[in-house]
Amino acid sequence: MQTILKHLIQHRTLSRSTAREVLVKIAEGAYNQSQIAAFLGVYMMRPANVEELSGFRDALLGLCRPVDLSEFNTIDLCGTGGDGKNTFNVSTISSLVVAGAGIKVAKHGNYGVSSLCGSSNVMEFLGYEFTNEQDVLKKQLDKAGICFLHAPLFHPAMKAVGPIRRDLGMKTFFNILGPMVNPSFPQNQIVGVFDLETARLYNYIYQQTDKQYSIVHALDGYDEVSLTGGFKLINATGEYLMQPEDLGLSYVKASQIYGGETIEEAAKIFVDILEGKGTEAQNMVVEANAALAIKTVHPEKELNSCVEMARASIVDGRAMKVLKKICNR
Repeated sequence: MQTILKHLIQHRTLSRSTAREVLVKIAEGAYNQSQIAAFLGVYMMRPANVEELSGFRDALLGLCRPVDLSEFNTIDLCGTGGDGKNTFNVSTISSLVVAGAGIKVAKHGNYGVSSLCGSSNVMEFLGYEFTNEQDVLKKQLDKAGICFLHAPLFHPAMKAVGPIRRDLGMKTFFNILGPMVNPSFPQNQIVGVFDLETARLYNYIYQQTDKQYSIVHALDGYDEVSLTGGFKLINATGEYLMQPEDLGLSYVKASQIYGGETIEEAAKIFVDILEGKGTEAQNMVVEANAALAIKTVHPEKELNSCVEMARASIVDGRAMKVLKKICNR
């Protein structure tokens, strides 16, 4: 590791194969915690480039415990986290809304590291039992249209860095990797990222796959469509600057989409929205993100139609039924 660190400190980068090798060795316990922390620190001062990120991704996917859900045309809705905005669990609620709209969802997630309440925190609080058993996950997809893939159950390689990430309490390149390493290899993906540089990195990497994908970034720093301003949408057809009115929705204030101070508060917001008790601002943000996910799977649909599908999933109670099915509520 000393050689790698000296190389990086000289403002040099790693090849894809070297990046893969380093992450495999981290997973194997070849380095101590100080060395791993120093390695992560390099990428907190400058971003990983395409070759490095591709190598890190290769390593985690090669080491993961894969689950075969290929018989379903699934989508993953996942944000990188690390935007420091502490919004409510937009992508997780949106996942349930998308499932309620009839689209299969394989949601990859983890406990919050740089935020109070990650997707795994809230789902566990609400009674979801994490599993890596393929048959159980398939049954959940059949019954409810969604399953949750709790990252630690599928990525043993992450165990070596988990405590260090928690101690650092800031975003690292693992935030960027998270959405890229869904162990079920979904055919569709919508990912929210915290800056435009990361959005374009994702685009370069996803262009090399056969996924249908959308990448979103709110220009005021959110890793999702926040409706607090304009946002960038990037997909295989191009890069677009959009405003809330392009979705038939209105602007909201940052204070209106705050996620609370505790997991209990976050869970209450979560359930309130699904029960139709959410505020107009909360509902619109969920509708926006769910609509773009629907559009990703069905590019032939008009955006306004996708927004209506998302809204109906909430209003008709279908999204809440999805939650009840998988959490035995």
